[in-house]
Amino acid sequence: MTNNTGAQGRTERQKQSPSVLDNFMPLILDVGVPLGSYYLFKDAFGMSTFTALAWSSVVPAVRTVWGLVKERKANGLAGLILAVNLVSLLLTFVSGDPRLMLAKDGVVSSTVGIGILLSVRLGRPMMTAGLKPFLVKGDAAKEAAWSRLTSGVAARSAEFLRKERAYSVVWGLALLAECAARIVGAYTIPVDTMVWLGTVFVLGAIGIGMVVGGGLAIEPMEKMLAAEAEQAGQPAGMAVVA
Repeated sequence: MTNNTGAQGRTERQKQSPSVLDNFMPLILDVGVPLGSYYLFKDAFGMSTFTALAWSSVVPAVRTVWGLVKERKANGLAGLILAVNLVSLLLTFVSGDPRLMLAKDGVVSSTVGIGILLSVRLGRPMMTAGLKPFLVKGDAAKEAAWSRLTSGVAARSAEFLRKERAYSVVWGLALLAECAARIVGAYTIPVDTMVWLGTVFVLGAIGIGMVVGGGLAIEPMEKMLAAEAEQAGQPAGMAVVA
């Protein structure tokens, strides 16, 4: 009886003050596991691109169906990764033209970019899944401040939500720009050059997302979180006990 009570107490504490791992778990399951399993199947196990994509789609497919059936809502990140995998599966049948093979990777970026922008339009910015753990960092005061700011009860909620949406918009546009650059490059730049330049485009898009998104959204949101936590009388440095 004592053990059950202790376990229930720990569960309640975890719900009220989630640890860093708890905050990152959706991102790990919806993005990390599918991407990691793809490279594991393809590089370590020597599977074909098609087979590796198919197997790596299992987790996001299950997560998407589970969300629709059990929680009555779509799992945005899992659904997006599943859509990207399905597009990639279809594109594996495209062969013969090296320039077309180089350009097809841009379609994947555009799928992700469009998905992120649509999530903003629907009021559920997809990049928040990665943004929140980065800003909260397992801090109980900031976790509570985040809840107040995103629920609309805090004085600066409207501004905070605008910054949250802006962060996803930056990433969505950066990926669409990467797609456009890749497609143009595939048909105007020598193939040998484009093979390595495509990686530069991807890194450039990530850099834009980090730098522009950081300056436009992350820094102001950090300040608002700290101010909201202090206003509520909770020290912003109080770490959550996992």
